[in-house]
Amino acid sequence: MIKTGWKKSEDGRDPVMPIYEYEHVETPCPLGRVFELRQTLAEEILSRCPACGAAVKKVISRTNVSTPKTNSELRDLGFTKLVRRDNGVYENVTARNGDSRYMVSGKPETVPNIKKTVSD
Repeated sequence: MIKTGWKKSEDGRDPVMPIYEYEHVETPCPLGRVFELRQTLAEEILSRCPACGAAVKKVISRTNVSTPKTNSELRDLGFTKLVRRDNGVYENVTARNGDSRYMVSGKPETVPNIKKTVSD
C-alpha cells in the first residue's frame, strides 16, 4: 500500500484517514490492477498511478456495516455467548442441545462442547 500526504501525530500514532481504492484503466503495474491509497479528505482524487503514471479511476468500495446480532443468530453462526451472572458463574445464552446452560468455575463438565460447532 502506498501512503502519501500524511504524517504521524505527535504521540506517534497514525491518524485516522480513509483508504481509497483505485483501478488501472488499462494495463496494471506492479501495484496490481486495483490498489489502495491512504489520502486525506482534502487531497484530490488521483487520475494517474503514483507508481507508473498510467491512468487510474477511483473505485467505489463496499462498506461493512455491523449490526447487533440476537443470541439465536449468534448461535446459528457458531458463536458461544457467555454472560456473567455471579462470581465464577456464566450463563451460556447460546446453549445448544446437550450444553449446560450455566458454566461454573472449577466444573469442567459445564464448559460448552466446542466440537459440536467446530469441525476440521
